[in-house]
Amino acid sequence: MKVPQALTDLIESFERLPGIGPKTAQRLAYYLLHVPQAQLSDFAKSLENLKKNTLLCSICKNVSEGDPCSVCTDSNRDREKIMVVEHPLDTLAIEKTSKYKGLYHVLHGAINPLEDIGPDEIFIKELLLRIKDWDKGIREVIIATNPNMEGDATAMYIARLIRNSGVEVKISRLGMGIPTGADLEYADEMTLTQAIEGRRQM
Repeated sequence: MKVPQALTDLIESFERLPGIGPKTAQRLAYYLLHVPQAQLSDFAKSLENLKKNTLLCSICKNVSEGDPCSVCTDSNRDREKIMVVEHPLDTLAIEKTSKYKGLYHVLHGAINPLEDIGPDEIFIKELLLRIKDWDKGIREVIIATNPNMEGDATAMYIARLIRNSGVEVKISRLGMGIPTGADLEYADEMTLTQAIEGRRQM
C-alpha cells in the first residue's frame, strides 16, 4: 500500500529530530491527521516563527527574543560570576532553583572528537573574550558542563585555557549531586541546588 507523499515527508521530517525513531515518527504523523485544521495551522505557524522570532544573545549566546538577552541586561545579576553550560535548556534548569544569580555563557555543545566537534565548533573563544574584556572583572567561572566524558573534557580544556590566559579568576565545577553521565536539563531543582552550593575549585 502506498503511503501518501505528504505523510511520508512528515514522517521523514520527524525522524530527523533527536530521540525520534521510525515508529514514533509514524505515530506522530498519523496523530496529526486527526488534529483540527486550526490547531494544525497554529502548530505550523509556531514552527515557522521559531527561527524568525529568536536569536542568540551576542554576549552569552543564550536563545533570546532580544539582544542582549534579559539576563545580560539585568542589573540585579551578580556580574562577577559566569556559569558555563552546554545548552540553553541548562540555563532554564539552573534558573528554576533560584539559587544562582550570576551570568551565563552557553557553549551550544561539548568537545566530542567522535562527532567532529572541536573547540572551534562551540562558543569557547567568546567565553575567553568575555573574561578578558569584562571591565568590572569576573571573579569566578563556574563550569557546569554535563558530568560525562565530553563534559569533563570540555571543562578541563576551558579551565586550562583560562589559566594559560593569565587572567586571575577562580575556576569551579558543580559539586556532588549530579550523577555521572546525567544531563543537567533533567536534574531536579534540589539536586541542582546542592550542585551549585557544593561546587569545587578546579
